[in-house]
Amino acid sequence: MQTRPLGPLTVSEIAFGTWLTTAGGIERDTAIACIHSALGQGISLFDTANQYGAGEAERVLGEALRISGIPRDQYFVVTKVFNQVGDEPGMGLSAAQIAYQLDRSLQRLGLDYLDGYLCHRYDPDVPLEETLTALDRAVRSGKVRAIGVSEWPVEQIVRAAQLTAASGLTPLTISQPQYSLLWRKPETALFAATASLGLANMVYAPLAQGVLTGKYTPGQPPPADSRAASSAMNGYMETKGRRFRSDDLLAAVANLRPIADALGLSMSQLALAWVLRRSEVSSAIVGASRPSQIAPSVAASGITIPAEILTQIDTALEGFVLSQGRVALPDL
Repeated sequence: MQTRPLGPLTVSEIAFGTWLTTAGGIERDTAIACIHSALGQGISLFDTANQYGAGEAERVLGEALRISGIPRDQYFVVTKVFNQVGDEPGMGLSAAQIAYQLDRSLQRLGLDYLDGYLCHRYDPDVPLEETLTALDRAVRSGKVRAIGVSEWPVEQIVRAAQLTAASGLTPLTISQPQYSLLWRKPETALFAATASLGLANMVYAPLAQGVLTGKYTPGQPPPADSRAASSAMNGYMETKGRRFRSDDLLAAVANLRPIADALGLSMSQLALAWVLRRSEVSSAIVGASRPSQIAPSVAASGITIPAEILTQIDTALEGFVLSQGRVALPDL
């Protein structure tokens, strides 16, 4: 497993995400086995959020890490704050909510500190200065090592950088966008902004909710054990009105199989290596419903895709890539 810098951290190129362990009804013992398999395969970065499974994802991750026997300084835990957690009152990024949810996350995880604490979404109802000051306070208290954002508008990331620089507050150093062969929106403005501002990206859904694994066939029902067959998870396979599992899109994805075969890779490995080709990406987050799914993903670390193959990939997916027009960045 190769590593890359993520803010002040040095993390594995492949990270393990815990959303699937709670959203898909996976048994607790299986979820813990997946986390232990990830550790055994060299994964050091673990992503979760306070809202996943109403806090259950943090509890399971904390338990798995605790009983693994792995020293605390050999793994990194990133969690997030913004959404309501189960029946608990309140949400958002006010100073009070950040302080409360931070302590709750640490309690569920059974940790003294977080390696990364991310704002899950931008909160237009709270002054940005209040949010940034609360995050700075969390770092200065020793409860958090690095702070960042997930799916924030580029303009607000730039504004946050301006405010922290002017006020001497802890700067944002981590960004978490969605990014895959089928979802390339970060390439239009986010990657340029994060590179110039000193943020590193840990990207989620690099396999497009499992579509890029090649497990789904046009005109055929999804495999019974797949994400698309689960009513608890398949709602996430819709993005901006475009179904990730439409027959025409799946037919285009199938065009990737001979490209992967020629390189001696699985389709998953091709998709992960493609994401990791970007210097702005520090780590790609994968999930698993079975421990055996992790090793093939880890094998994507360190793979270089030749330039001519990148062109072939673009040709295969032409017309099915979700992106947007380039956006001019404001001056800092």
